[in-house]
Amino acid sequence: MRPYALTIAGFDPSAGAGALADVKTLEASGVYGLAACTALTVQTDVAFERVSWVPLADIQDQIRPLLARFAVGFVKIGLVESLPLLLELLRWLRIQSPKIQVVWDPVLQATAGYEFHPPPAPQLLQAICQELVLITPNWPEALRLCPADTADAAAETLAAWCPVLLKGGHAAGGLATDVLLAAGQRHAFGAPRLPHGAKHGSGCVLSAAVLARLALGNDLPAACRAGKEYTTAFLASNDTLLGYHYGV
Repeated sequence: MRPYALTIAGFDPSAGAGALADVKTLEASGVYGLAACTALTVQTDVAFERVSWVPLADIQDQIRPLLARFAVGFVKIGLVESLPLLLELLRWLRIQSPKIQVVWDPVLQATAGYEFHPPPAPQLLQAICQELVLITPNWPEALRLCPADTADAAAETLAAWCPVLLKGGHAAGGLATDVLLAAGQRHAFGAPRLPHGAKHGSGCVLSAAVLARLALGNDLPAACRAGKEYTTAFLASNDTLLGYHYGV
């Protein structure tokens, strides 16, 4: 029997990002993917037109029967309407299932440039992080969440509240290195930077791949390493902006 994992994310009609990409990743990783929709977007891999938000009550109504029917221990949250709504959702999930473990991929801006959220107040961000098992920002997202001189410094601030996987795709150099800060330790996961490796939804894929490995019983460093390997294969799968998923 495969374990179950739930993604709570937006609907991207191109299936490159959001809930569709997450479920593809979960299934290819040997996990049964469940999904609840937070937003209906009008977009492709190269353009973002608009978003219609799903009310919190409707998100909860989607999730409630899933948690009642399936043994869901691991959840990923992606695009949400607001960060106060995210905190409310996290606290509601904790009531529904006290032992549930949540990964947050902070989708703050669409690939095409559409901005979803302003920088949060530190108190709100701390409260959100304290509900998480992992947060997975890239460099711009880390700096937007925690203004600092460097993305690494921003990640260190976040790591005081919860484990952080700082994605290294925006760094320079021949290696793309992700860094996990957890339990006072630093783990680096590097892979060669690919000449045509840019992919729509790559952050969604990475966080979903990590979630899958957690659901399969890996500890956090091993899950992040496996997630990096999965995402590297996804980035190398073709020369377009929409990557392919390969099963286990």
